[in-house]
Amino acid sequence: MTKVLLVGESWVSVSTHYKGFNHFVSGTYETGLKWFNEAMDRHGVEVNHMPAHEAANDFPFDSGELTQYDCIILSDIGADSFLLHPKTWLHGERTPNRLNTIKEYVEKGGGLIMAGGYMSFQGINGAAMYQRTPVAEALPVLMMATDDRCERPEGVEPKKVMDHPIVEGLPETWPHLLGYNLVTAKPDADVVARVGEDALVVAGSYGKGRCVAITTDIGPHWCPAEFAEWEGYGVLWRNMIKWASGMR
Repeated sequence: MTKVLLVGESWVSVSTHYKGFNHFVSGTYETGLKWFNEAMDRHGVEVNHMPAHEAANDFPFDSGELTQYDCIILSDIGADSFLLHPKTWLHGERTPNRLNTIKEYVEKGGGLIMAGGYMSFQGINGAAMYQRTPVAEALPVLMMATDDRCERPEGVEPKKVMDHPIVEGLPETWPHLLGYNLVTAKPDADVVARVGEDALVVAGSYGKGRCVAITTDIGPHWCPAEFAEWEGYGVLWRNMIKWASGMR
């Protein structure tokens, strides 16, 4: 069975409720993995989830600890969650750069996928901040230096633009998406699918490993129910994971 470490794709929300003179605060913890986990169960992919709030402390320093996984997926988690270990952030101590750890994992033959979102690639207000990091060296795309979100509330139709193992078994017509991060494929990378003229799925290699950039969300809001419940959703993700893992 293919074993994947998915880092991110979780969030905590805090709301203030006003009821006349009185008010109170409530908090909720959520993930965007319902459809993804169900699809991976059907396709025989074991997903280990490290939520975003745990990654700052728990993501490993040593790339050797990542070799138990065939592929790492970074989804909607900014670079700071890897850069600012509590020893550095709270106590001013030196710690290894864990974005370099990810790059080394790929160099040695690991697979890496970055999925789109408000805290992926460069992200909302540029806050995801991957552009000038070691992960940017490994990814098959070039990132903007500023906010790279493309909101498409009217819907945009994805299309595959080349034959590739990542799109094997998928039909020509795909359901609509509602947004994505704007990136540019590196010269030696393959643009496998597009939304309009922009890259949606880009595949490339780095060292002995393989990397994929998919510029839209794993789940809502950019990836609506029509896409996530489409039978091709699980096939696409299975294919990307297998290809990045060197199994296709």
